[in-house]
Amino acid sequence: MSQRDFLDTVRTHFDAVSDRVLAQLQGDEAATLNLCAEESLFVRFNNNRVRQATQVQQMTLALQLQAQGRTTQASRTLSGHLPTDCNAMAHLLDQCRQELRVLPADPHQVPIENHGSSDETFRGQLLAAPDVVAAIVGPAQGCDMVGLYAGGSIVRANRNSQGQRHWFATQSFFMDYSLYHGARAVKGSYAASHWDGAQWAANLEHSKRLLALMDKPLQTVAPGQYRTYLAPRAFSDLVGMMGWNALSASAWKQGRSPFKRLADGEVQFSPLLQVTENFGLGLTPRFNDQGEVSAQQLALIAHGKLASLLVNSRTAKEFGLAANGANDAESPRALDVAPGTLQEADVLRALDTGLYASNLHYLNWSDPVSARVTGMTRYACFWVENGAIVGPIKDMRWDESLFDALGPKLIALTAHTAIDPAVDTYFQRALGGSRTPGALIDQFTFTL
Repeated sequence: MSQRDFLDTVRTHFDAVSDRVLAQLQGDEAATLNLCAEESLFVRFNNNRVRQATQVQQMTLALQLQAQGRTTQASRTLSGHLPTDCNAMAHLLDQCRQELRVLPADPHQVPIENHGSSDETFRGQLLAAPDVVAAIVGPAQGCDMVGLYAGGSIVRANRNSQGQRHWFATQSFFMDYSLYHGARAVKGSYAASHWDGAQWAANLEHSKRLLALMDKPLQTVAPGQYRTYLAPRAFSDLVGMMGWNALSASAWKQGRSPFKRLADGEVQFSPLLQVTENFGLGLTPRFNDQGEVSAQQLALIAHGKLASLLVNSRTAKEFGLAANGANDAESPRALDVAPGTLQEADVLRALDTGLYASNLHYLNWSDPVSARVTGMTRYACFWVENGAIVGPIKDMRWDESLFDALGPKLIALTAHTAIDPAVDTYFQRALGGSRTPGALIDQFTFTL
């Protein structure tokens, strides 16, 4: 089935099943239906050879049912056969009715309403399945490349009993890979909606240059504070911690937000920092599971000051706030950090002496009250002296407060940015991601 045929088939099937389910509602019942669907090709590579190839086509439909001040939800996989799926959803509706009878009333229930309709389809130009392997391994000849290619169509759709309809479909791919030289490796990624062989080759060349630098003598760096450059992918990992309750209005009101001091006006970030929820990146739909539609752009941090927290309707009702279309987790779905003025060619000269970090991993809050994060360096990270790379470093643990790293310690942001797409494939291909510049930070703290 072609990608176009898949999208048309999914839309027709979703509408038919939804019509049947919504027609079976009784009394004061109200319902919302959310569809997740995809047709994806997965190819896993090892030593620049195909290790595994799998094609997945799946649809999952979630039903939220409300009646008498109570709410429950259940979901199931659809087969694509209309009579079978209609019968299965009828059983799911009965199951939800039985659960509602034993649930207590929900004092913060958000009633199902019509929040309008939307229809967005982002068609791409992807490699045909027979062409994927040659297009990827050809430019990587002579490399020990390990990675995962995933590409195809992804759908999110929403309907409810009040007449609301939303449709979002995108055709995209990512190639998440590493190049190895013995035990040393560099990590890279290439993601877009249109395959460009020249861009893929350029990504590989950048990774090869970094890998060649890994042959320099290994440097042992003592724990301490160093001027540090975080490349866009590493900076994406750092600011991604904002999605762990930091920008959640519910977490703020409950006293568990790492940005509580920021929300209370006690601290602020560097004026260089501007962060937006930007759905114009096309990485994810603007509507949430309730069908509420976020603004195309929502300022979160403006010139270092908190501009908005993410507020879903349940939090708004519980705490008397204004909702802004946030998801249930009140986490950013399309984080966009504005670039600065530091040119890519000037990064090493501006760093002078310190650490160059391409990637970070194992991040977690070490002290949420002070917005302190801990993590490790990973892959191509180097010691730099007098604007020249001396050699790779051993993996180091760091521990730094975002109030400091993104505040008085933030020296500059780069003029170039990179999109870091969500590459999770648990149960289904994820949507979302971020766009970030690189960041030059003074006295970044390394502990081990």
